[in-house]
Amino acid sequence: MPQSKWFRIGYGLIVILLIIYLLSLVNFIFTPITIMIKTLFAPIILAGVMYYLLRPLVNLVARYIPRGLAILSIYLMFIGLITLLLFLIGPTLQQQVNSLVKNTPDIVNDIRDFTVELQENEYIARFQQDERFSLEEISGKIADNLNAYLTAFGSNVINVISAITGFIVLLVIIPFVLFYMLKDGNSLPDQIIKFIPRQHEREGRDVLKDMDIAISSYIQGQIIVSIFVGVLIYIGFLIIGLEYSLVLALIAMFTNVIPFIGPFIGTIPSIIVAFFDEPIMALWVLIVVIIVQQLESNLVSPQVMGKKLDVHPLTIILLLLVASKFAGLLGLLLAVPTYAISKVVVLHTIRFINLRKVKVTEDTLL
Repeated sequence: MPQSKWFRIGYGLIVILLIIYLLSLVNFIFTPITIMIKTLFAPIILAGVMYYLLRPLVNLVARYIPRGLAILSIYLMFIGLITLLLFLIGPTLQQQVNSLVKNTPDIVNDIRDFTVELQENEYIARFQQDERFSLEEISGKIADNLNAYLTAFGSNVINVISAITGFIVLLVIIPFVLFYMLKDGNSLPDQIIKFIPRQHEREGRDVLKDMDIAISSYIQGQIIVSIFVGVLIYIGFLIIGLEYSLVLALIAMFTNVIPFIGPFIGTIPSIIVAFFDEPIMALWVLIVVIIVQQLESNLVSPQVMGKKLDVHPLTIILLLLVASKFAGLLGLLLAVPTYAISKVVVLHTIRFINLRKVKVTEDTLL
């Protein structure tokens, strides 16, 4: 039997694939594990995001008071800020959401009428000589789908109640998970290092430290930049007098978390609403968004994000394309930090292998 390097790699891959296939035949063993992972995934991810946001503040307050008390103090402060925010923007947000939901059928009809007018245009009509292309048919499908979604949302009361219940349970669980993360999170590297041989302890700590820096810089940077974008867009929409300005600014803020394509996704609803309110308003919306994105990309992001992730923009675009196919919105959110962590691990592994080779060579020479 051949004993070359590539044959050994091939044997290893065959064995791994065989093990995976055999495990798939006894999936009843892994079904409970899958359910457990799906159940715990959302609380752990959300608590992890909050952990990296609150950890610097907890570390600061913990210098003066016990860490547990510092966490509870920050909880109370956080609850107070949310309550104040709800009092300030809650009534406006509720009014705009109710108005937007009420006027959605009218917006859908406006979209359909606009596409019909386009269809009657002599220049557009040339493209419709092919029976497979029909703006009226496309607009009709869009309108029907939107109305179907709205109808399904109203009729599936049980699903809505179940989703709300799950969200409430999530809100109750996350503070407890987050509390223990903030309280004992600093000791986690020491627990992981116990599984690494003593002679490789320093390399292991370097990997964990770089992973922590990559995750924290990405999460903190993205949240700060998104809040900045949301606030400036809201101010800009108020200046130009755009309807539903708060709702549309919040959409822009949340979608800005997704690298590169997020700002474009968040801009589309604003342009649609502005265009059917008054066509010139869509131009003003576009100007506001461009100004905000220029400020964000040239002033805020370089200061907040820096170059800690060191990921090329083309790499990010390709990552998002692949991740969106595999995991949809969740993939878009997790693709970049997952890649950054994997890159840190791979680079340190290569560094560790090179160090081992140098050490073996030196021992041989001696």
